[in-house]
Amino acid sequence: MADRTVLSIGGDDRVSFLQGLVTNDVDRAAGTIIYTALLTPQGKFIADFFVIGEQNRLLIDVATSHAQKLGQRLMMYRLRAAVTIEQTDLIVSRGTGTKPDGAYSDPRHDALGWRAYGATDISDQTDWDALRVENMIPETGIELDDDTYVLEAGFERLHGVDFKKGCFVGQEIVARMKHKTTLKKGLARVSVAGQANPGDPITADGKPVGTLHTVTGDKALAFLRFDRAEGAMQAGEATLTRLK
Repeated sequence: MADRTVLSIGGDDRVSFLQGLVTNDVDRAAGTIIYTALLTPQGKFIADFFVIGEQNRLLIDVATSHAQKLGQRLMMYRLRAAVTIEQTDLIVSRGTGTKPDGAYSDPRHDALGWRAYGATDISDQTDWDALRVENMIPETGIELDDDTYVLEAGFERLHGVDFKKGCFVGQEIVARMKHKTTLKKGLARVSVAGQANPGDPITADGKPVGTLHTVTGDKALAFLRFDRAEGAMQAGEATLTRLK
């Protein structure tokens, strides 16, 4: 996967350092893999990534488009912590067939198969866009951007947030959205009848409803205002219907 970069966090403070920053419980990554995110203090998305806990380091599997931003933000938070942050040469592979030795099950959803880290790419030919749409899995830089609140993107359903782990950057906003509000907008699946393209605005009765994102066949992922998404909607030349 040329679009993924693997960072390594070493040092005696590596777990406690990352634990105070990210949305998931880093202690749970020991010997396995977790999915998590780093947010702004205002609770908005910076980067989502996987954390793999090895004996003497934590591996960070992040989209290459966001690797530099994530590395810079981690360096900013490092202060006097005994940690090192380096880029590795590891290659990320993924697939949905038989899990290779040393690979990890994708922690977000059973349908997403496995992820492996090594010197060569052993990925299979899975149609990942179709799989993501079918299981409502957001992708960095598409459904996930700088304006995203992770609960609206489904991070709790994807096992990317732990509300019992203690403080993390942006926690107050995330907790408030969890406990004090009903989400009025967020990621959804829609059927697509006609021609529409990612990025097309979605309307209903002339009112803005949201934005179309990944399209595959006659289905797509979209970000919607739920109160306006009960009936037929329009995007490009297509008619959309929210799939419950």
